Amino acid sequence: MARVFTNLRDLSGGGLKYKMCTVTFIARKNGFALGMNRDEKLARATARPPSIEEIGGRRALFPSEPSGGTWIGVNDTGAGFALVNWYSISARVAGASVSRGVVVKSALAAGSIPEAGEILAALPLDCVNPFRLIGFFPACREICEWRWDLTKLAPFRHRWETRTWISSGFDEPGARQARGKTFAAALQQGSAGSLSWLRRLHRSHRPARGPYSTCMHRADAATVSLHRNGGVGA
Repeated sequence: MARVFTNLRDLSGGGLKYKMCTVTFIARKNGFALGMNRDEKLARATARPPSIEEIGGRRALFPSEPSGGTWIGVNDTGAGFALVNWYSISARVAGASVSRGVVVKSALAAGSIPEAGEILAALPLDCVNPFRLIGFFPACREICEWRWDLTKLAPFRHRWETRTWISSGFDEPGARQARGKTFAAALQQGSAGSLSWLRRLHRSHRPARGPYSTCMHRADAATVSLHRNGGVGA
């Protein structure tokens, strides 16, 4: 289980027309650290702070929306999950949709990639809008990203190395380019990989304070929470 989740001004995850999120994964020899900015409309209701719950027989630590869903979490096997909306896919559910917040919460019952795949396959994905779910499994030092585009759920494996994921409903290509450059520059710092470095990265206003900075600001929306673990297995 992660030592701690630290949060800054936690607000809920629903309702913003243009959401953006940034996930940073720090690979370590015996575990990992994980940080995620949640960018939302400023008028949203306050979400619940991180707490421990039992899901599918496992103890899991995660913040939650008023509806009960979540966007990031870790469980007692050391596995961690984070979800970003997939705005590059324009297709949307016709009619009533199921919140993407149920995806991470459900996946937190898994301790391995096969278990997570089985759990995701059992969800009513036809009613869930496109997403990318990233799972981190320190026991086998593997990362798996599941991409759902409303037609198929495709798993992609990534190397166990420090990297970032960026989502933006405002301008995803532009946000990826700007935040990707900030991330690449930050990796050159001597403190790269430390928790203080992770905090500074997610508070960054480079290249300028606005919609493309990692800590995002617009007139009606902003980065409203930063969640980071204190190092799983570290």
